Amino acid sequence: MNQAVSQDSRRTTPNGTTRFRSFCAPDEIRRYTFSPQFGAHATYRSLYTKRESLEKNAEKPDTNVSLALSEDDLIIGFGVLAYPGHGERWAELQPQVMMEVKAIEVCRSWRSLGIAKGILEMLLCHPLREDKIIYMVGYSWTWDLDGTKKTAQQYRGMLIRLFEPFGFLEYQTNEPNICLKPENLFMGRVGSRITPETEKGFKWLRFGMTP
Repeated sequence: MNQAVSQDSRRTTPNGTTRFRSFCAPDEIRRYTFSPQFGAHATYRSLYTKRESLEKNAEKPDTNVSLALSEDDLIIGFGVLAYPGHGERWAELQPQVMMEVKAIEVCRSWRSLGIAKGILEMLLCHPLREDKIIYMVGYSWTWDLDGTKKTAQQYRGMLIRLFEPFGFLEYQTNEPNICLKPENLFMGRVGSRITPETEKGFKWLRFGMTP
């Protein structure tokens, strides 16, 4: 089980004060109510539609499940930082070197209030962040283009602006799912304690090659 210490911050928004919590344990997550806005919409389905999905993620070693909470303890945003699944390309570099921002989602009525930035800040409070290559994969078919009133390219730009201030760079890769759509996105943050050899391995891995 994750032994990292949870951190807490608050931000005032037009919708009220939002509380951000990192490294939420399953028991803590169960005390909160999951916003019903996380679900299936006409052209979009949330990555996680049930609170139980967050609880299961929180049980995994080193995983950081961070939440954004309204004043009445409603989960109005969430993020998950975890190791890639077994069999994924990004698990092949070295054991537990790469971690993925698997989700950052904010319910529709709380968007454009800085909630996603607050969640990302909490995710990157991870004590092992400088020992990891943290990455995100943006698949355009998972984006809520209808809810945000953005084109795929506009949404892509929004993600880049969200991640770049935290040290993420856009990287090229030939990973087939990412290459399916030109607007898809792969970004990564190389920790300061990553060795040059590991960084070189990351470069080769992005193109499915070995040195």
